Amino acid sequence: MINKTKMKITWLFVLVLFFNFNIHAQPQEINQYEVFELIFSGENYSTYDNPVRDISLLTTWEHPDEILVVYGFYDGDGKGGANGNIFKVRFCATLPGKWELIKVESNDPKLNAQHEGLELHCSAGSHPGFWLVDDQSQGKRWFCRSNGEHRFILGNTFYSFVSESGPDRSGGGSIREDVINTGKYFNKIRFAITGDIYPNPSQKPFLDHRGNQTDNGNFSHRPNPVWFQDRVDLAVRTCYEKDIIADIIINGPDSPESRSILKTMENGGDNTPILRYIAARYGSFPNVWICLSNEYNIRNPSYTESEIVSFGYRIREFLPYSTPVSVHANQQDWDTGLNRERSWNVHVILQNKLKTLYAAADFAEKNYWKAGGFKPVINDELAYEGEGDGWSEEDVIEAFLGAFLGGSYGSTGYKSGHKLGHYFIGDFIVDEHTSADNLGWMLKIINENISFWNMEPVPYSYTNGITSAIFRDIIDSFRALIWPGHEYILGSNQAKKDVLARLPDGTWRVRQYDIISKTEKELAASASGSFRFDVPDSRAVITHIIRIKK
Repeated sequence: MINKTKMKITWLFVLVLFFNFNIHAQPQEINQYEVFELIFSGENYSTYDNPVRDISLLTTWEHPDEILVVYGFYDGDGKGGANGNIFKVRFCATLPGKWELIKVESNDPKLNAQHEGLELHCSAGSHPGFWLVDDQSQGKRWFCRSNGEHRFILGNTFYSFVSESGPDRSGGGSIREDVINTGKYFNKIRFAITGDIYPNPSQKPFLDHRGNQTDNGNFSHRPNPVWFQDRVDLAVRTCYEKDIIADIIINGPDSPESRSILKTMENGGDNTPILRYIAARYGSFPNVWICLSNEYNIRNPSYTESEIVSFGYRIREFLPYSTPVSVHANQQDWDTGLNRERSWNVHVILQNKLKTLYAAADFAEKNYWKAGGFKPVINDELAYEGEGDGWSEEDVIEAFLGAFLGGSYGSTGYKSGHKLGHYFIGDFIVDEHTSADNLGWMLKIINENISFWNMEPVPYSYTNGITSAIFRDIIDSFRALIWPGHEYILGSNQAKKDVLARLPDGTWRVRQYDIISKTEKELAASASGSFRFDVPDSRAVITHIIRIKK
């Protein structure tokens, strides 16, 4: 006699297996360099628990030509609530074709093996991908994208704009609007993950031991899901949408609370949870860069070179992709104590507020070598416009041309007073940050006309000038970028008549771009031999010479 109850249970078991199999029977469609988010359901955790620190989630994704290991992160109830059972994995397919989730490992039994067998079908997309050091560029000074494209980088600064709060807990801008508006002129935004000296009055980035919201970075091992969903995620995703670099600063610029994120004293000094969390939550976005700390070696608290290097190695363990990681120091040369035989930083961040073309160029070139060479350099506090530092519109523009001529990138900000202005709270207004339109124009000119990744700066000698370039009869404050036999740039900051360019064999086109007036002029459509030209009376002019025929 057939046991009908047993038969029902058996068929139910088969139905469940069939259902689970069919969840992954048809591969999900994604695009290359798109961020795919997969939701996991684990045990229920309260604010008295600490799944960010105590629960691990590790996923392995396989493609015929690549394997990627991606960490997951706890996200409360998935809607901003701190209590819940939701974990997420963010994955970015780097190659078109079939990807399979072949392994899910966790110390939460409900998470372990969940979603194994999931298949994704990735189509080749138009997104340019991650920012990578271009090994083929001159001295590895420049970044390229995963697809081989090159874009020059100009950055802006909104330290605490994710707080959307300003002095006296008023003011502040809109995260999304600030990203969109600044993206019309810049393609990188530096910002901290907290409100720093301008905390939000009702939302805080962390939770204390009782589950109460706090700005105290010593609780960084207990990130508040609603803060990161509503604020940091919004900034990163909007930057991704507009293909703007989201340069995330983990350890904040000023307040002791924000600067304690990497101290994590309420977790016995172990900052592994926040480093893993940031890597898991944002490391799969192709537009994300990570700065471990702003001015790591000054203010309160500060950090040693050895501590920073150890943090760099630690976060690299959790990052599945070649996410650019570095650290920002005080206004000085790069600290050679940060250099290691086994590199932890992808690029070199400098801070030196400068006003002149030659100073910005020489500072970048000097520190390229102090950092060991073969890494891109960016002066992330090159020039803040406004009364706060006393930099004029033209000061900023000249400094940025200088950084370019030094084979590097730069970031700016608008500083209306001490700790005031866009550079902290956002609320970007181009009519206040008046150099923005000029810098945006410069960015467009470089990207459309100059193959800068093939070029490198000419070291300046105070006895011989820039003799290795083709230019003669110039002023000591001028600087040059060159691709010998192919392309040359002379950067100038004042008038000079009858400059000589000794052109190599071939036919050359000569154009001049005045970044102050945003005007361009063709000096010669087909020049050869010895070519003389005048430089106009402007603080930021590019004279570009490119071979058009052998």
